[in-house]
Amino acid sequence: QVQLVESGEGSVQSGGSLRLSCVASGYTVSTVCMGWFRQTPGKEREGVAVIQSDGSTLYADSVKGRFTISQDNTKNTLSLQMNSLKSEDTAMYYCAVGNAYFSAFTGYYCLRAASAYEYWGQGTQVTVSS
Repeated sequence: QVQLVESGEGSVQSGGSLRLSCVASGYTVSTVCMGWFRQTPGKEREGVAVIQSDGSTLYADSVKGRFTISQDNTKNTLSLQMNSLKSEDTAMYYCAVGNAYFSAFTGYYCLRAASAYEYWGQGTQVTVSS
């Protein structure tokens, strides 16, 4: 059974930094996507950053240049370094795992849509005060 456990919850002032971590266990598929998503009350879950097992990444435009997703396959750990945080980054952040899609033209690829991910962590709160 796939389990995802997030950590790194915190409150910072605007311009500050936080690092989220997610330890994953229970899956052995080599072509997977892992990602960080966030959600605020009344809004849909948004794909912040995803990373494929080959290391390729996708970011939401709103976080490009500020957030960095990384993975340590030896420790099954996914991280999200968040710098220059803004009040609009305040949300519950979730770690997720899903299978990569395959195209005969591009090979395996990941999506940022939450619907493409099957397994989810419990979420960790990030609060940025202005």
